[in-house]
Amino acid sequence: MTTPSTPPHDDDRRPSALDHLDAIVARLGAGRPAIFLDFDGTLAPIVEHPEDARLAPAMRAVVAALAARHPLAVVSGRELADVRARVGLAGVHCAGSHGFQIEGPGGATLQHPQAQARLCALDAAEQALTRALAGLTGARIERKTFSLAVHYRQLADADLPRVQEVVRAVVAAEPGLRVQAGKKVYDFQPAVDWHKGRAVEWLLAAMADELGIGADDLAPLYVGDDVTDEDAFATLAGRGVTVAVLDMPRATQAGYRLRSVDEVQRLL
Repeated sequence: MTTPSTPPHDDDRRPSALDHLDAIVARLGAGRPAIFLDFDGTLAPIVEHPEDARLAPAMRAVVAALAARHPLAVVSGRELADVRARVGLAGVHCAGSHGFQIEGPGGATLQHPQAQARLCALDAAEQALTRALAGLTGARIERKTFSLAVHYRQLADADLPRVQEVVRAVVAAEPGLRVQAGKKVYDFQPAVDWHKGRAVEWLLAAMADELGIGADDLAPLYVGDDVTDEDAFATLAGRGVTVAVLDMPRATQAGYRLRSVDEVQRLL
């Protein structure tokens, strides 16, 4: 399982973004703001069934207003088509499968070539997980083009060791893959040097090209809630504003914290 490359700070040391709005505005005002937002747990509440997640009308209005003024991207573990449909806004860049798929309103697109070479490994992992977890109530496998999720939010606590054992065995059998533990989910991804942080770097370059400015002229704000967002926090350290949405204390590399989707809406 992967972990951030540098030691994270304990959440208790992270100040609330809502208590430091002047500092955040000043930091973003040093350039052209570029907004990056995770979806589940950031723009929309996490729900028992991922297919039930919805962007509330008030949040959609806030995101639409921001996207009309500044380059904005939603960076999600969901399939690209899925996150684009759930956001439902023109003019927004969308990155799916943790950044392995990207589409921008200006025509910029990415289907990560090295990840495409690992699709057979994902197929094999899907088959192995399906066999090993068959009949285990509460465990659900979700295949995306460039990733594979094992959801266990509805799993009985007594069955969790079985899922952990299966996940370890499958990733050991497929060296072309890596796995990250998120919020009640294990995410299998191609084991290549690519993650949400790399995707944000790619998006910053694409946004700058569309605006006719240098990428260094953009001042990024990244808001996310999951372990997969830590790579983006690390990538943007010292450059932009990073905010972790934490409903319970955990270590993070973000500069600020928020507690809920409602607080994200207030910040935006």
